[in-house]
Amino acid sequence: MHRSNTLIGLIFLMALLACRNEKLPGIPAGSNITGLASGLKLGYDTTEVMLSDFYTDPGIIKKVQITDYPDSLYFLEGETLVMIPFEGMDAIVELAITAEGITESIPLFRSGKQLVQFQFDPGQKQYESVSARGEFNGWTANRPGFELIDGKWQAGLMLSPGSYQYLLVVDGEDMLDPGNPDKIDNNMGGFNSLLLVGTALTEKVPRIFTLEHGRRSIEIGSEKEIGGMYVSWQNVRLPDAYIEQEEDGEYEIAIPENAKKLKRSFVRVWAWNDFGVSNDLLIPLDYGRVITDPEVLNRHDHHAMILYNAFIDRFNDADTSNNRPLNIPEVLPPADYHGGDIKGVTEKIIDGYFSELGVNTIWISPVIKNPEGAYGFWPDPPSKFAGYHGYWPISFTLVDDRYGTENDLHELVRVAHENDMNVLLDIVANHVHEEHPLYKQHPEWATELYLPDGSLNTERWDEYRLTTWFDVFLPTLDLSKPVVYEMLTDSAVYWIDKYQLDGFRHDATKHIPEVFWRTLTRKLKQKIVAGQNRPLYQIGETYGGAELIGSYVGTGMLDAQFDFNVYDDALAVLIRQDQPFGRLEASLQESLEFYGSHNLMGYISGNQDRGRFTSYAGGGLKFAEDAKLAGWTRNVVVGNEYGYDITKLLFAFNMSIPGLPVIYYGDEIGMPGGNDPDNRRMMRFEDLNENEADVLETVKLLTEIRTTNMPMIYGDFQTLLLTDQTWAYCRTFFDEIVIVVMNKDKNTKNLTFALPERFADMEPEAFFGSLPAIRKGIFTVTLGGRSFDVIYP
Repeated sequence: MHRSNTLIGLIFLMALLACRNEKLPGIPAGSNITGLASGLKLGYDTTEVMLSDFYTDPGIIKKVQITDYPDSLYFLEGETLVMIPFEGMDAIVELAITAEGITESIPLFRSGKQLVQFQFDPGQKQYESVSARGEFNGWTANRPGFELIDGKWQAGLMLSPGSYQYLLVVDGEDMLDPGNPDKIDNNMGGFNSLLLVGTALTEKVPRIFTLEHGRRSIEIGSEKEIGGMYVSWQNVRLPDAYIEQEEDGEYEIAIPENAKKLKRSFVRVWAWNDFGVSNDLLIPLDYGRVITDPEVLNRHDHHAMILYNAFIDRFNDADTSNNRPLNIPEVLPPADYHGGDIKGVTEKIIDGYFSELGVNTIWISPVIKNPEGAYGFWPDPPSKFAGYHGYWPISFTLVDDRYGTENDLHELVRVAHENDMNVLLDIVANHVHEEHPLYKQHPEWATELYLPDGSLNTERWDEYRLTTWFDVFLPTLDLSKPVVYEMLTDSAVYWIDKYQLDGFRHDATKHIPEVFWRTLTRKLKQKIVAGQNRPLYQIGETYGGAELIGSYVGTGMLDAQFDFNVYDDALAVLIRQDQPFGRLEASLQESLEFYGSHNLMGYISGNQDRGRFTSYAGGGLKFAEDAKLAGWTRNVVVGNEYGYDITKLLFAFNMSIPGLPVIYYGDEIGMPGGNDPDNRRMMRFEDLNENEADVLETVKLLTEIRTTNMPMIYGDFQTLLLTDQTWAYCRTFFDEIVIVVMNKDKNTKNLTFALPERFADMEPEAFFGSLPAIRKGIFTVTLGGRSFDVIYP
């Protein structure tokens, strides 16, 4: 009887939904915007929106309107929309653009910036100048400008909520801010002052989550009061008729009928109240049905990617016939070619290394032709460098024969695609080598090597970031000149088109003007994404604050950048017991706020410009020492064996948070090393010691967990427990939950915390051998020192 009633009720509900859907306004299946349009954060003053970021041909636009926004406060200047904010505007407003009969929407987020006042009391001392440098200004001492008022140096700066490391610069000398008691270890043997802005407000904004789904609808829940909701399917904001608030405060969202026509589409949801905007939800659909089985996903589903950085010359030597090291006294072996090649990467795809590791996207270092000679200099011990890394181009189109041939690259991509893997190419646009024919023919197309004061404009990474040279033999191209950026972007499109590559890793992103990125992305959309119906992914490299990094991410620019700030905090927190988990949690939450809860940012295990994580973790490298000097002057090892356990903690973190995990080759076995070139040792695939093999097996299981559980790919993120030494968080996607528990202390810890109410009755199982228990919604587990586990129902 009960089963019959349930069936009757289900039939009635389906009939009711079908009736409701018939009455809903139609939503077009077509789109004039390529891909999902990213939301835009408005400035606290005038904001300019470049419509060409969203429409490759803005000429087709017929109407531009901002919902609930005074007409007098926005206007068009050519293809640029200019907006003036006003007091009392909602946290999200809708930019609706109509082109060729289709109206699509872009969410615009109200600026959360606040005025922060700096003050420095010199006491009885007199100074000529005071400024500040930190994460809010790219560590340059030119903003904000301090003024001496009533005997105190003062300045104001508009900042978004978050945490900012900084130093005062007093008469040219760095110092901690004596008026700010908060400071933070800088991972280099010193401290920076720490500024917290607006962090209290984050506890008052809504948090939304997925609850249930059916064939035609999605149900979501919320915490905190909601003042408004923005729901879109693809790039169309769904009318209010598609959203129904239920008596218990939950919301039912109808899936548009036309979703059945698309292999892949998405529902996106934001909510807001007076205190700010919630996390976002991203719900993937397969022909209109919510995807619950990760097997449905493929390499084109970018949120499901796991990246592996194969540094070609140091990865695998499969073809000894192209080995051509310089073998000269001026170049010591660590700085010479080691013989790795393109065929070596292909070989490892064929023998199953990447599949077993759980990687589906291979990022290869530059394969472009580099000079034959030796350049640069390291003083102790004296050595020049070969161009084994690929970052000194002398061509825009030629494959360096020391890596292989054009056919080898074609074969690599073909084999990767046959194995459902993407291939990203590392590409250099910022500079060329002095032997490049372009520079020889047009030296005026480079920036100036000397500054007006006569000093060298080399390695001036922040104060002259758009003009600085990396070295005296590496001219930086003036990519603000149309003739230069048009040529370079054409060259980039050439590589994607000719070799059927799946995207780029871009070197030195912040050193290249935005016009280059906009031009490149527009050309790729026109010729490849729309022209060939091939998804592409572009990720950049920028060191700086979240606002600088995020300024290059979004529709019309790049899909993502590497989140070095989270890595830096993970490095400090996981390795050092005096650094609390709260530092890493706050860092991650800040990134989710800046880049979105379902971002495509890269979360690294390490990279080619850092000492190896495992050596720091085991004490083989010290934070206070020069890691590059260490790599040249001694055999850098792991040190204490617990360095491998901490490395596993890092992988557990990277594999379980929103964003994309990125494995730097060798980190999957805990390879030791100092900085460049010691962090570029030849990869080892055999004769692993017990600890290295254990790290490798742990990484394999973590990648399997990530790729076979929808919450780890599209789930929302929630912290459940946070102490100095322990952290527990969960990822949830509808009725699925995955819980990650961590103990970074050297001693055993007991973790106890409440579960989200909807999962209070789950029966926990552990992937890594702990014995979790749940009683009346309270979760308990015991973790050994420097360990973690992943829990599932």
